[in-house]
Amino acid sequence: MSIIAPSILSANFATLADEIKDVDRAGADWIHIDVMDGHFVPTLTFGPLVISSVRPATKLVFDVHLMIERPELHIASYVTAGADRITVHAEACVHLHRVIHQIKEAGLPAGVALNPATPISALENVLGDIDMILLMTVNPGFGGQQFIAQSLQKLRQLRQLLESHGLGDMLIQVDGGINAATAPLVREAGANVLVAGNAVFTEQDRAAAIAALR
Repeated sequence: MSIIAPSILSANFATLADEIKDVDRAGADWIHIDVMDGHFVPTLTFGPLVISSVRPATKLVFDVHLMIERPELHIASYVTAGADRITVHAEACVHLHRVIHQIKEAGLPAGVALNPATPISALENVLGDIDMILLMTVNPGFGGQQFIAQSLQKLRQLRQLLESHGLGDMLIQVDGGINAATAPLVREAGANVLVAGNAVFTEQDRAAAIAALR
């Protein structure tokens, strides 16, 4: 069964806590939080203060995706704000192994994200240290982009790599252009955590939207 993680990047920020409660009632498994700094990606979204303010809205996992430069300087702030999982970008970390262990030493599962043009070989030396791999299926920075079809081959390669290392149970997350049409494609290719923004938050019936992703 896939884990469905609606991305609040597509939610109504004016009523963010209510939006989170709504997708919780609709059957979401996690809440995906895209943190963008305006440097690593062009967009500026929100930081620890917003996360801590909406943390009481749900008991669901807060899956925090840091699309920021020098994430090692901010891990503690996001842990304090209420993150349950933290994912950093390999491209943003000069010392990726150190940042992974900084997250794990804070008591949280550590994920590593790869942009579409970053090869999965970038992870080979840290596979045994991480809890989840996030493959971006669009270029990060904006919601509502079209799914990059070449991502399916990359997903299959990643699944094969993990199985060859005895890590077939590791979570593989996909983020970008995920909807009822692309969800079965990424599942078949090996993904088991699906991030969806517009496919959930632009629908009046969020429960039906989440069911369609499953």
